[in-house]
Amino acid sequence: MEISDLLSPEAVIPNLKATSKKQALQEIAKHAAQLNGLHERAIFDCLLERERLGTTGVGNGIAIPHGKLSQLDKLHGVFARLDRPIDFDSIDEQPVDLLFLLLAPETAGADHLKALARISRLLRDKSVCEKLRGTDTAEGLYALLTQHETTAAA
Repeated sequence: MEISDLLSPEAVIPNLKATSKKQALQEIAKHAAQLNGLHERAIFDCLLERERLGTTGVGNGIAIPHGKLSQLDKLHGVFARLDRPIDFDSIDEQPVDLLFLLLAPETAGADHLKALARISRLLRDKSVCEKLRGTDTAEGLYALLTQHETTAAA
C-alpha cells in the first residue's frame, strides 16, 4: 500500500485555515466530500464519532483522523498542512499542524489498518515532517508525500 494509492494531487491542502479541532475536521471533510462525492456532513459525523473514542492526534504535531463509511468503494486520503498549529487533544498535548485524513469503506478491514500503518510510518519520519512544514504548495507537498515511497522502495 503506497501513499499514492490513497492520495491524489487534488487531495492536498497546503494552507488549511482552522482555529479549532472541530473546524479543521469540518474543513477537511468538506474537501474530501468534493473529491469523493459523499455528503460533507456524513464524513464530518464519521470523524467526530471516531474522535469520541479517543484522539487521532498522534503526537509531534500530527493527527490522522480516520473513519469508515458504507458509501465508499475504496480508500481515500486528504492531506492538509494547517496555516497555524491548533489544539487537537493530542496524546503529547502538542498542537497539530499536519493532518492526514483517511476514509475507508466499512468492508476495508485489513486494508484500512495497512493504510493507517503506512501513513503513520511516513509521518513518524522527522525529516519528512520538517520538509512538509517547509513546503507551501500542494504540488510540493504531494511530491514529498509520494516521493518518500519510491526512495523507500528502491
